[in-house]
Amino acid sequence: MSESSGAALPSESERRLYQQILDQGGRVSFREAVEQDPTGVLRLMELGLLVHDAADQALTAVNPRAVSDRISAELRAEGTRMLLRAEEMPTLLEDLTHAYDATPRRADRSSVVQHVDRTEQIRHRVLQLASEAYEEELSLHPGGAGPADQLEAALERKRRFLESGASVRTVYEPTALLDETTVRWAERVTGWGGRFRTLSEPFSRMLIFDRRIAVVPASADNSSAAFIEDPAVVSFLVAAFERDWERAERIRWRSAEHEGESVVPVHEQVGRLLAQGLTQKTIASRLGLGERTVAAHISRLRELHDAETLFQLGWQMRGAGERED
Repeated sequence: MSESSGAALPSESERRLYQQILDQGGRVSFREAVEQDPTGVLRLMELGLLVHDAADQALTAVNPRAVSDRISAELRAEGTRMLLRAEEMPTLLEDLTHAYDATPRRADRSSVVQHVDRTEQIRHRVLQLASEAYEEELSLHPGGAGPADQLEAALERKRRFLESGASVRTVYEPTALLDETTVRWAERVTGWGGRFRTLSEPFSRMLIFDRRIAVVPASADNSSAAFIEDPAVVSFLVAAFERDWERAERIRWRSAEHEGESVVPVHEQVGRLLAQGLTQKTIASRLGLGERTVAAHISRLRELHDAETLFQLGWQMRGAGERED
């Protein structure tokens, strides 16, 4: 076992700290935890087993399954030498997974619909779901992206999520484009492969993670939320999102954040290389991205340019480049 591979696992003291946090419901005060074991807290945050919520200065325990998946992917990227270690990772974190499943907090999820009434608890639960998602996030946000401080704290997590090959699609009201915070957030996330549209029709707030669990308002003032895990209901809500998405208008973001600088979003870099005739694999190598990430950017470009085939997209991107020159 190499030193680098061993460094990917929490020590015995860090495991005990994680289990103590689970015993307190999976959420503790950041200050109190740091006073107890500052090194252990920082290490668990580095591993992704704890997430710091800057808004209320709290630490939230993350499902070790999500951490296991992420670490396994990183180990596989190191090559054949680390492949066996990556396959063993779920077993190596099995004790933490059992502890996570056994915590009383899990009892609340035995129901297919869980109602949460306090805004702080709603945000805490959504933060957990966002940290555990690994494939897709769909959302309807009629009021825009949200408070700037919360967005800044979530920015790095959103970048890692998209660069892993996951998908993010968001629908706003047209008025959201007048909000500077929302525009700047959307520009950043679009550069990593996120997709945004605007819908002029009235619609309600909704979040869907991995087509597995949906979050919808349970009161008119959004002070209460319903977390739905019934597969049939979630499937129905996904279909409703897709209908809204198809009716919504596409947005071509133009970043005004770096005036005077040449800021080329990742998807545009992919398009330029595609126009040069490079293959998906070569583009991934050139930009230092995973092939799944490049595939996600190509999918977004095909939608933006209404291209039915990869050849047609490359032709259109080549023509666009010539017009710009």
